[in-house]
Formats: sequence, structure tokens, C-alpha cells
Amino acid sequence: MKKYNWGILGTGWIAHEMGDALKRVHDEIYAVCDVTIEGAKKYQEEYGVVKAYGNVDEMLDDENVDIVYIATPHNLHYEMMIKALNKGKHVFCEKAITVNERQLEEAVAIAKEKNLIISDGTTLLHMPLYRKVKEIITSGKLGKVKMIQVNFGSCKEYDVKNRFFAKELAGGALLDIGVYAVSFARYFMTSKPNVVLTTANYFETGVDETSGIVLKNPDEEMAVISLTMRAKQPKRGMIALEEGYIEIYNFPRGNKATITYTVDGHSEVIELGDTDLALDYEVNDMERYITENGGKENLTYVRDVMATLTAIRNQWGMVYPFE
Repeated sequence: MKKYNWGILGTGWIAHEMGDALKRVHDEIYAVCDVTIEGAKKYQEEYGVVKAYGNVDEMLDDENVDIVYIATPHNLHYEMMIKALNKGKHVFCEKAITVNERQLEEAVAIAKEKNLIISDGTTLLHMPLYRKVKEIITSGKLGKVKMIQVNFGSCKEYDVKNRFFAKELAGGALLDIGVYAVSFARYFMTSKPNVVLTTANYFETGVDETSGIVLKNPDEEMAVISLTMRAKQPKRGMIALEEGYIEIYNFPRGNKATITYTVDGHSEVIELGDTDLALDYEVNDMERYITENGGKENLTYVRDVMATLTAIRNQWGMVYPFE
């Protein structure tokens, strides 16, 4: 397989996780860019990066950069993605890939025109366990999917200045943790939801703090999602089928699923993948998509999820200041 050079845009904690993954997979990181050259050089020294940039355009002009990894706050994803695509770079962007459906579809159109690949860092879409569970469900041995339940609660420290609570940075539970929950639901639904019912409570800065979401698709499969950003919940995803149910705890990077069979109540445990290597799977998937000139199965879910997230916010009437 061709060796691809990654350029990292942003040097926050998730960029450090990706740095660890790239070192494990390739033993090398080609480029890094930060808002200051000092920040980029600090990251360069930590990971032995070949090139450091303090200006995004300079990194994008580097013809040796094949893939740009975007690890900026949500509000900058779209702008950076469009810049990278227009410079002929493949893009792997942290979740949420954009803040609304229009932005993503614009990026998809450019990528298609230039024969480039876009993917995102919703980890569960890249975990080996999910493909196995999907195979089990698709086999039909548990019958049809009837209901999906997803809980995700993250108790963020009270800090009105933190990006999680900043509306101008597209903060709030929906784009921070809700993207995982909606991705879980969509991944195990046969088709895209066409009914969305939702309500939310808001933090004092105007971002969504807690929400309840109900989804239904044309196959009459339903999903119920519960999100909290100032109260802890177990990260639990459950798929209820006619002949049993499947539970995945710590589902964003899940490596263990428990199947409970309805008829006699016996259970079966499936373990696959390594939670600690979640971003390694992302790197490998992204490069496979490029090599195969595809990745359509992943982008299908990403696009459907962003359409659903946009529909949810439309019902709330919540608009970010920069939209």
C-alpha cells in the first residue's frame, strides 16, 4: 500500500491522540500546523514531525502533504476542509465533520469533482466490533430491528468560557457527544430517519445542555436518544430486535458487545478490536478509502448523520452566530 503523508491541523488533545496513532501506524508524521509557529514546533519536537507550519496555507501548499487531518474547533472545520480540498488534499476531519448539512454537501461536491476522499473521526464508524455486530444483524438470526436506545452523558466542568459551552464555537452536547449517539442509531438502522422529534434544555450561554431525541425511518425502526452535558450517563447503545437485544457499553470506542437471546435469556459476548487503538483504525480506514477510491459506505452514514443533526437543530431553532 502507498505510504501517505499526513498533515495535522491543530495541536490540541485530540491531535495528540492522532499523533500517537500515526506514530504507531507509520512511525512518522509529515507535517503539523498550529495558529502559532511556536505551537507547531512544540508538537514537532514531541512527535518528531518532519515539517512545522504556523500558517495553514503554507502547509496546504506543500505538495508532499496527501491527507489533511483537521483537529480545530467545530466552527473552523468547514473553512479548513474547503481550503484543503481546493488545494487537492484528501481530508480526514474530526467530528462533527461540519456544523450543518449544507456545509458538508458543499464539501462533498468539491471532493467528488476533484476525485478526493473525505472521512471523519466518529470513532465507532471505524471500530472492528461494529462491522461484526452489523453482520450479525444483517444475517437475520435475531429478526428485525425494532428499537435502538442510546445514552451519552458527559459532565463537563462548569466554565462559561470553555469551548463546550461557547455558541460562537458551535459548542453544546449535540455536536460534541450527540454525533456519536446519532451515528450509533443510524449505523444500525436500515435506512435514514425521516421523522425527527426532539426537545432540549439550554445552558446559560445558549448552547444545548440536555436533549431527548426520537428518530423513525421508513422501515418503522425507532431510536430514542438521551444526551446530557452537565450530568453523567453511561455510554450505552442498545439494539432491540425480535429475537434478542445487543448492548455495547462505552460505545464510541466499543470493543465488546453482549447479545441476550429472547427465547431462553442466555447471553453471548463478542469482543473485537482494541479501544486504545481507535484512531489507528481511523488512519487505516482513511488510507483504504483513498487506495480503493471509495469509502462510500462510511460517507453515507456521515452524510445521513449530519442531515439528522441539522434537522434536530432546526426543530430547536438554534442557530450558531457564524451561520
